[in-house]
Amino acid sequence: MITLIVSGKTIEDAVQKGLAQLEATKDQVTVRVIDQPSRGLFGLIGVRAAKVELTLQEAPATTKAQPAVRKADPSAHLSSVSVVDSVSAHKPQQTGKHAHEEAASNGGSLHIDGIEEAKQFVLDVARSMGLEVEIHVDKRKDNIMFDIAGSDLGLIIGRRGQTLDSLQYLTNLVANRYSDHHLRIVLDAEQFRERRKQTLESLSERLANKVIRTRKELMLEPMSPQERKIIHAKLQDHPKVKTYSKGEEPNRRIVITLKS
Repeated sequence: MITLIVSGKTIEDAVQKGLAQLEATKDQVTVRVIDQPSRGLFGLIGVRAAKVELTLQEAPATTKAQPAVRKADPSAHLSSVSVVDSVSAHKPQQTGKHAHEEAASNGGSLHIDGIEEAKQFVLDVARSMGLEVEIHVDKRKDNIMFDIAGSDLGLIIGRRGQTLDSLQYLTNLVANRYSDHHLRIVLDAEQFRERRKQTLESLSERLANKVIRTRKELMLEPMSPQERKIIHAKLQDHPKVKTYSKGEEPNRRIVITLKS
């Protein structure tokens, strides 16, 4: 009798992973749920993978014997029968030799795509806000763009993009939690990033002219690092003014002043 403990994103994932490693079918094993999965807060805090125990049954003996009665584990929230029945409705991602080799290369753990996990996180947040959205993923040289499409996206964007920036921060935490290399994800909705860039560039030119006219430096309102970078870049070659940042996050501000 062979017993295997396997972890996965969901109970179904864990069971299928175990079946692949054992090269067995559902009717050849019994399943005991050890840990129920938990996504935690925003999929970040208190995350717990599902953990199941699969026992490969021996071939039945030729002599008559009373069928063994398996006592239910009171700590399991789902019986082995209900777990296997629910798995039967799902098609395995991989079976046999290839799944076994992948499991071995991953140390027996389930591989989770950081980009897909991040995408699902954004969809879950949008759904919790009562929004049905679609996300187009564009993998670029320096980052990965998540372009969000749908209705009422003002809720996701927020005032001056503050909600979008916060969601982007959490999305990157989720993505990099599951990735073996650093991912940089940029969230956009209704081309907000480009429109905001144009607004900030126009603002920086007007404020630079005001500094020149009044000969007094100006301190802008707190901005995100991405927005400060836009203004710094726009005015870096200006002949009469210069910029620098002042303060600590999240209240760091840009100062526009005359060149000496």
